[in-house]
Amino acid sequence: MRLKANLVLPWPPSANRYWRNVRGRTLVSTEARVYKQTIKKMMLVWGNSSAYPFKERLEIEIYAYPPDKRKRDLDNLLKVTMDSLQSAGFYLDDGQVDKITITRQSVVPNGELHILLSEIEHE
Repeated sequence: MRLKANLVLPWPPSANRYWRNVRGRTLVSTEARVYKQTIKKMMLVWGNSSAYPFKERLEIEIYAYPPDKRKRDLDNLLKVTMDSLQSAGFYLDDGQVDKITITRQSVVPNGELHILLSEIEHE
């Protein structure tokens, strides 16, 4: 059986805002930590499915609905989104992901990501 999760997440901070240098140390930014906590809280609201964390190889489809028409690099969405999904317990490690598809969609207020996580069936 191919396990799936269909998620709607808030728009993440970009990878450009993921890291901060503080007194010579590189740390995950406050903005990224808050986003990760938000995803963890959403996981609790959705209920911890017995399917999580996914343990098999994964495919992720991301449909990115930006908050405005500013120019954005879609690849900058991936780091904080992938780390947040892992941290929330959807999968054990983002190294499980064999395929990522990301598609820009129309603008929606505040922006959001529609994500489909699917285990890849073995042949």
